Amino acid sequence: MCFIMMMMLNLICGVSLPESRVYLFAPDAVTLEQHSEANISITSSSPLNLSAVIDLNVTSTSNSNSSYVITVPEQVLLPAETTLVSFNVAAHNVGQVTTHLLSNNTDFNSLSVRIRFMVIHSKILFVFSEIIGWIYFLAWSVSFYPQAWENWRRKSVVGLNFDFLALNLTGFIAYSVFNIGLFWVPYIQEEFIQQNPNGINPVTASDVFFSLHAVLLCVVYACQAAVYERGGQKISWTARFLLLVAWTFALVSLFVAVAKKISWLDYLYYFSYIKLAITLVKYVPQAYMNYRRQSTEGWSIGNVMLDFTGGILSILQMILQSYNNDEWGLIFGDPTKFGLGLFSVVFDIIFMTQHYCLYRHSSTYSSLSGLETEH
Repeated sequence: MCFIMMMMLNLICGVSLPESRVYLFAPDAVTLEQHSEANISITSSSPLNLSAVIDLNVTSTSNSNSSYVITVPEQVLLPAETTLVSFNVAAHNVGQVTTHLLSNNTDFNSLSVRIRFMVIHSKILFVFSEIIGWIYFLAWSVSFYPQAWENWRRKSVVGLNFDFLALNLTGFIAYSVFNIGLFWVPYIQEEFIQQNPNGINPVTASDVFFSLHAVLLCVVYACQAAVYERGGQKISWTARFLLLVAWTFALVSLFVAVAKKISWLDYLYYFSYIKLAITLVKYVPQAYMNYRRQSTEGWSIGNVMLDFTGGILSILQMILQSYNNDEWGLIFGDPTKFGLGLFSVVFDIIFMTQHYCLYRHSSTYSSLSGLETEH
């Protein structure tokens, strides 16, 4: 993993890495339960002719005294003609400590290797949180399919609001940009560590897949809207104005980032804010359309139920992670992820109320001028 990241850094930054240099490899992150111990290994890409002293320099810690969180040796010795050295660490209290591996040996390359030690309350809670993460990831991912099936079955998108479609597509494109940048671009990851030395990267592989998958399904919806019966519906001027504002903001922010007035990490956060803002408003046209029609026909309740499940579990996972790491900033480290779950849950409750309580006996609906025409 470290080698791949160094190669990516080489490609992005255009840095030429001398073949004669020796590279160190160590785990990026080590998670330990409090009051436990672990054996950590450091390897080199090739053996050295002389022994080398490797310093473990503590660069950030969640507590003013790093030894309160974990005991890490100040230095380890890599013997000559070997490529492996191991050392023991002892976890004490919940927190985070980041160390950089440094050595005066000139055979080592100058690229710093970092190990982040995370001490948590419980590994069982950690595993449970991971399971919850995959469940809500599946729930949110599958939630797109009932609506696509409903459209295909009816050969109609009457009842599915076009403003919602347009806003949803833009929102997930913005969310994908944020996730890809923070998960795959080493330079931006380094900026995140510098700004949040005790934080944890809030973006996971499942977040990246989910956002890209969502974009794909939104494109499928758009294709269905283009070929199926639509009842004369069009994207409103209000939605077009909101989309124009969002993309203008993204474009202007790009020029500001290129001019180095803001960091690329801040630029990515602007994309996450676009997604969050769209999440705040995208459900309103659909809820209002259901109200005007006095019906939820054409709007899949299966989509709503799965979205509700994913939102609840997403919030639960962030709460468990925050408790397990004593780091409640996790929730605010990714406001889009938290806001996506919270506001989705609120509107899902509104949609379920419309479907099961307010309009449960509505099998037909009246035509709405300027919105759709029922034949």
